[in-house]
Amino acid sequence: MTTETKDLYEIGEIPPIGQVPPYMYAQVIRRERFGEPSKAFAREKVPVPDIGPNEALVYVMAAGINYNNVWAALGVPVDVIRVHAQMGDDSGFHIGGSDASGIVYAVGSDVTNVKVGDRVVVHCGWWDEDDPFIKAGGDPILAPSNKIWGYETNWGSFAQFTKAQAHQCLPKPPHLTWEAAAAYMLVGATAYRMLTHWSPHTVQPGDVVLVWGGSGGLGSMAIQIARALGGVPVAVTSSEEKGEYCKRLGAAGYVNRKQFDHWGMPPHWTDEEGYGRWIQGARAFGKALWDVLGERRNPRIVFEHPGEDTIPTSIFVCDNGGMVVICAGTTGYNAVVDLRYLWMRQKRLQGSHFANDAQAAGINQLVTEQKVAPALSKVYQFDEVGLCHQLMYEGKQPDGNMAVLVNATRPGLTEVA
Repeated sequence: MTTETKDLYEIGEIPPIGQVPPYMYAQVIRRERFGEPSKAFAREKVPVPDIGPNEALVYVMAAGINYNNVWAALGVPVDVIRVHAQMGDDSGFHIGGSDASGIVYAVGSDVTNVKVGDRVVVHCGWWDEDDPFIKAGGDPILAPSNKIWGYETNWGSFAQFTKAQAHQCLPKPPHLTWEAAAAYMLVGATAYRMLTHWSPHTVQPGDVVLVWGGSGGLGSMAIQIARALGGVPVAVTSSEEKGEYCKRLGAAGYVNRKQFDHWGMPPHWTDEEGYGRWIQGARAFGKALWDVLGERRNPRIVFEHPGEDTIPTSIFVCDNGGMVVICAGTTGYNAVVDLRYLWMRQKRLQGSHFANDAQAAGINQLVTEQKVAPALSKVYQFDEVGLCHQLMYEGKQPDGNMAVLVNATRPGLTEVA
């Protein structure tokens, strides 16, 4: 190991802990490259970011892949470079990545929770600690200043160094490899909040929990969290193979959505014939769920993220007094709801967005206790960041979660090589 700080280190070449070079390599998006992810990302030499009083500089060992940087690459629905400029960042580029594992190399003057040399994972909740909403006791992830680090903010994890607010840094579970530690936090904390925060609709022992997209990143976490809390998760998947994967994660069973064709917005309720056909499809889906359970029980909680195609069915099959909780709209944002099922059967449709510090710590504890696994399916190299996002864009990503090695020299390491 060298003892003299250089201007730039190659990927995997580890500077002495605490010595920060002026430059680094990063996978960078620029406005002129907006488009398909495989072409939007490019390796560039850029300055190592400066940190503020409440921030930490982390030497990134591995980074997780999430759909938000597909959007960043496309430049829609938000031009993230313009968002950065509105925050005073005139760099003209975006370094994405909203999940990281690594080593703390520097801390700001006000930081007390981490120190140089700590092994950490980084969650993506970013907010202004002086936000009046937070100072008044409000939930930080609901604050006007909250943003998703590595998407709405710059200097994310697809680089040799990243800067984060110190509160985002949590202890790395020691049994995990760097790549596994980088894979679970965004989806895991999101799922944890959805299943534990919206009282009284928190997972209780014996609760049936219907999990859409069970084999994906969010779904793989939701199944495990529901099971760890004593619930009975049932997955919705697009194939028998994916369903069996969900069972290995702890699902009681699965429903293959390809066996049904009533998806999307149902016909208007005044179209009696068309609406009747839709109801038949929704009832058949509900019966398939009963068949999995071996009894006529409806889910107390429905874990949603597809949105437009599935919300009508989710509301229909949710138990009386139950909750449909949603964190995304991967099939679209316009959802038709038959309000009769909401008011007459007193169901709840609840939005949810990432997590706060306590919830991020909650999922981290479950992972540390080995009650939840990162569900890491495949590991890629640093220069394959664009490829990973292209696979996700095309819906060809593997089950579970993906990660890229940044400064980790090879897969399977739990410490510095």
